[in-house]
Amino acid sequence: MNIYSIKLLYFYGMPEIKKIKVEFIALMASLMSIVALSIDALLPALPEIGKSLGVTNPENNQLLITMIFLGIGFGQLIFGPLSDSFGRKPIVYFGFIVFFIASIICVTTKNFEVMVFARILQGIGLSAPRSISLSIIRDEYSGNYMAKIISIVVMFFILVPVVAPTLGQFLIHFFNWESVFYFNLIIGVFIMIWFWMRQPETLAKEKRIKFSSHLFIDGTKEFFKYKDAIAFTAISGFITGSFMVYLSTSQQIFQEQYKLADMFPYIFASLAISVGLATFLNSRLVEKFGMFKMAYVSCIAYTIISVLYVILFSSGKNPSVYILVSFFALQFFAVGFMFGNLRALAMQPLGHIAGIGAAINGFLSTVLAVPIANYIGSFVKTSVLPLFIGFSIFGVLSVLVFIILKQKSKLVSV
Repeated sequence: MNIYSIKLLYFYGMPEIKKIKVEFIALMASLMSIVALSIDALLPALPEIGKSLGVTNPENNQLLITMIFLGIGFGQLIFGPLSDSFGRKPIVYFGFIVFFIASIICVTTKNFEVMVFARILQGIGLSAPRSISLSIIRDEYSGNYMAKIISIVVMFFILVPVVAPTLGQFLIHFFNWESVFYFNLIIGVFIMIWFWMRQPETLAKEKRIKFSSHLFIDGTKEFFKYKDAIAFTAISGFITGSFMVYLSTSQQIFQEQYKLADMFPYIFASLAISVGLATFLNSRLVEKFGMFKMAYVSCIAYTIISVLYVILFSSGKNPSVYILVSFFALQFFAVGFMFGNLRALAMQPLGHIAGIGAAINGFLSTVLAVPIANYIGSFVKTSVLPLFIGFSIFGVLSVLVFIILKQKSKLVSV
């Protein structure tokens, strides 16, 4: 055990191992999944929404995906600190109310710019259940065991992208694109009632931080004391950004570049299964190998796969869909090992400010991710190559951050 590990144990104590509760995991996954449902179920509807709202440039439809992430990023800065002062549950309720209002705006507007604004507002509302679910997990668990819990939660969360595009296509076929928003509303109400009835408050009153005008400033100063938390947040931003490019351009790639509109939901589902399988394996292996090693090795694999594609298809000509899907599947398998571990690594030293810690972690990673997604996505027009160039660049940057952290760890342990 090195000095760094001893310091963590001194400040935060030995991680308490609690029995895993299936309902707790399912509920936390549901709080996160409403975000995925609001994004992925809308993918098949993007062309129809754009046409209905008079969008002349199909690339602008990507904004309906990327802008919700912008709202999620900024919303966390509001709700995270508030949850440290007023408890987790009241803030989750308020977030759902904002989401419901934004959803109503989405189905009633006839203006694309208003729709984009409503999607940002949806993201702000959804940032509460998304980020505070992580705070609740940190309230209850720590260490590699926390990473195990997050991996299991993410595994269930991944089931949503498996079925969401097919569900969205089904709703559009039998009803209209507005029905996707109505469906999300109904699911949101169900999850909020379930949360209200079954989830106890996890932040005791004596552990709450007194609300003041300096709450966010003080919390931010505390967050930036932990360099490892900053580093893992940066890596999360790089990986989330490159993954977000895929989310925002996947409909365009498979429906327009490959002319596979009917197969798109099934391709999307198969790739989501790849991520889900990785998160399941991570939940079984992380206690044995540790979250740092699992995330580091996966990041190297992600980068190698990306660079290999760029080398093999540098001409810009798209390969067969089978080869493309194979590369995506390998990459997302690596991503599945990173998502939960990176969040757990960033949150590990932040148990005493779990609310604002999760908020700043989510905000900074999103602030990095959204510009990455918008910029790289603007080049994905007739070829998938720009996507993999972006994957390669940010994969390399992530590996470099890991190497710096490893060197720092060696110096501390000497």
